[in-house]
Amino acid sequence: MANETNETNEITMPTKYDPSATEAKWYDYWLENDVFKADEDDSKQPYTIVIPPPNVTGKLHLGHAWDTTLQDLLTRLKRMQGYDVLWLPGMDHAGIATQAKVEQKLREEGVMRYDLGREKFLEKTWEWKDEYAKTIRDQWSKLGLGLDYSRERFTLDEGLSKAVQEVFVRLYEKGLIYRGEYIVNWDPAQKTAVSDIEVIYQEVEGAFYHMKYPLADGSGHIEIATTRPETMLGDTAVAVNPKDERYTHLIGKTIMLPVMNREIPIVADDYVDMEFGTGCVKITPAHDPNDFEIGNRHELPRILVMDEGGKMNENAGKYEGLDRFECRKQLVKDLEADGTLVKIEPHTHSVGHSERSGAVIEPYLSKQWFVDMEPLAKAALEAQGNDDTKVNFVPERFEGTYLRWMENIRDWCISRQLWWGHRIPAWYHNETGEVYVGKEAPADSENWTQDEDVLDTWFSSALWPFSTMGWPDTDAPDFNRYFPTSALVTGYDIIFFWVSRMIFQSLEFTGKQPFNDVLIHGLIRDSEGRKMSKSLGNGVDPMEVIDQYGADSLRWFLLTGSTPGNDLRFYWEKIESTWNFANKIWNASRFALMNMEGLKYEDIDLTGEKTLADKWILTRLNDTIDQVTRLVDKYEFGEAGRYLYNFIWEEFCNWYIEMAKLTLYGEDEAAKHTTRSVLAYTLDSIMRLMHPFMPFLTEEIWQHLPHEGDSIVRASYPTRRDDLHFADSVPAFEAVMNVIRSVRNIRAEVNAPMSKPIQLFISTSDDATQGYLSANEATIGKFTNATELEIGRGLTAPDKSMSAIMTGAELFIPLADLINFEEEIARLEKEVAKYEKEVERVQKKLGNQGFIAKAPAHVIDEEKAKEKDYLDKRDAVRARLEELRK
Repeated sequence: MANETNETNEITMPTKYDPSATEAKWYDYWLENDVFKADEDDSKQPYTIVIPPPNVTGKLHLGHAWDTTLQDLLTRLKRMQGYDVLWLPGMDHAGIATQAKVEQKLREEGVMRYDLGREKFLEKTWEWKDEYAKTIRDQWSKLGLGLDYSRERFTLDEGLSKAVQEVFVRLYEKGLIYRGEYIVNWDPAQKTAVSDIEVIYQEVEGAFYHMKYPLADGSGHIEIATTRPETMLGDTAVAVNPKDERYTHLIGKTIMLPVMNREIPIVADDYVDMEFGTGCVKITPAHDPNDFEIGNRHELPRILVMDEGGKMNENAGKYEGLDRFECRKQLVKDLEADGTLVKIEPHTHSVGHSERSGAVIEPYLSKQWFVDMEPLAKAALEAQGNDDTKVNFVPERFEGTYLRWMENIRDWCISRQLWWGHRIPAWYHNETGEVYVGKEAPADSENWTQDEDVLDTWFSSALWPFSTMGWPDTDAPDFNRYFPTSALVTGYDIIFFWVSRMIFQSLEFTGKQPFNDVLIHGLIRDSEGRKMSKSLGNGVDPMEVIDQYGADSLRWFLLTGSTPGNDLRFYWEKIESTWNFANKIWNASRFALMNMEGLKYEDIDLTGEKTLADKWILTRLNDTIDQVTRLVDKYEFGEAGRYLYNFIWEEFCNWYIEMAKLTLYGEDEAAKHTTRSVLAYTLDSIMRLMHPFMPFLTEEIWQHLPHEGDSIVRASYPTRRDDLHFADSVPAFEAVMNVIRSVRNIRAEVNAPMSKPIQLFISTSDDATQGYLSANEATIGKFTNATELEIGRGLTAPDKSMSAIMTGAELFIPLADLINFEEEIARLEKEVAKYEKEVERVQKKLGNQGFIAKAPAHVIDEEKAKEKDYLDKRDAVRARLEELRK
């Protein structure tokens, strides 16, 4: 398909670019030729990225497309710059999400997981994984991701499972993993614990329920208020502040718990806020984290009144079997009937919901496995204060987000009541209850039962940067060569979930940060700024965008549509605009190729005599290479895209190609060959610059250009060439452009087509402008269709002519047969008003003593130069008005 050197340069490109006929072809070619496989070349510097592993739960969303496209740009760029690039792909088993999907599918077939049993259920889940893993790979290919599939990993792979076991056992032996009975965030829908950061808080219209708890001695009652009356069934005390004089005489007494008729104590605890509510707090140690701590201090019993599905259990008395919210309704009715309920006060409060199922989270007493986070967080914070071990956050403000979370971190509940995932490597002796933790089952395994729970998905994901490289085998070649990784790209919404955990686990087990840089982007929102969600129906499938406009259009939008750390709004209009840009490149390339047909790579000669346009485009190409390389190195992809867009669309397509036609269609064969060479060199450089942004389009065009190598993927990235830099060409060409633009603008204003010849007089005010324009008189005449052209110093305006003012010159076009003089006078009066306004603004600024005192000298000089320029232009327009009014 591709040749080492393009010899024939035949023009076989269709009139219009068709992504559907190009993209799959080139991706297959890249994979067949292993262009994405890491070189493992010791002479090259490694550059490593591991892909943020998508969940095997369905199609990729736009957020993942954004992550991976940003990473693809980086890896393609670095590969072209001569790095040994490893971009390692992989997927996450996503315990809760995947198990929920599989269970839902089974329910639709009338089967429960318990009907199948653990082993059969896991077989079904692996079938699901295989199906959706293939879907994800197909979608990666449609996006054009340059992944080294020879190293693809999955979080339940044997190697990664070995790493998980190693980490668990080491942390356990170090005393950093422990098992205990604590209040956890419980998802009654999924019947599993979830971590703090998997809880989404929403404002809910609720109520404070005020109730009377009678003193056991019959001497009165105390009043308490709660938002969750159903938990009162598990109350084991009432607490008051020891300094609250209203209740000090009650400390040590007991009350009778309404409904349950159970005698419970009144305890004193500094936790109670005397100013909030009645100053009395019901204590339910099994259903509230703060109550749990108070209960520990006072050695209170813990009574669970709900089961794992959120239904009231046998400890709830007559309410056993009711859903927790149904119980609340029935209990309130009963309390109201017996006079215990004092009042119901409307109250809006923040209620936790499970990120996965949407169910209201229940604080729930459960025996779980935890990671003691204090020493791990301390080590991570210390590392962040050292330039040699810190992770560089881009933008920097997100480092503060990371640090604040690490400074206030709580112990991490890592056990999940699921079947799909890494089963906890702990066994309990069937007779003694002794706990054994190890990478292998005990020798007399028949006497032991393994823990039923699995580990939180993020436990294995936290090891991703080094477990994928072969760790815990520290002699693994990939681990030694490619770790730590170079960069991570991810959204700010998972700094807590994933980024922080990768950092502290990597520091703990490898002594190194997992990546040098972490580039943080925002969320993709719809055109109205709303977060995309199923409930709103405003989601966009990236594959549908690709089917309609091609992967390159989607990639350009994702890469250039935002700045680091900020959200990105999706507009179909912007995708359409990008599609137009791709077609502009295609059409310009077809023209260029038609005019260099037969040109061989070895025939390209940039040493010949060049036109001003040749020198200018080569110089602007150098400037663009410098700017784009600098901006991409700073992860400023949007700004880099803006430079590329302006250079390609405006300078190369709209100006250089048009100027080059003069030479290409001329008679001077030497000049023609030089311009063909400049055209070939510049277009080749554009394809290389654009390749990380639009890989498919650029490969297709590059293959038609005179080139060396088999694929643009492994072509070298453009670098500045000082021998092709002509600084003087820029002001010279800009002077010519300004004249041509001005003439075109005047023609447009008076509706005079380019086919109508004009007289053109250009009065210059400095030697440089005079030299630039005189040297290019033929070009100006050609592009303005001026049958009579005069360029000179101090030329006066012909009678009844139209003018344009530019820096260094003023041009006049006699318009006796072209314009309505009254309309031209009105136009010039507006021009005068515009310049007078600018003069007034600048003079006001220069008259501000505060500005003069504080502003740097060069800023003041710039304002003075503006003032002179505006005054000169205003006076020139005034003079023109006087001429027309005569």
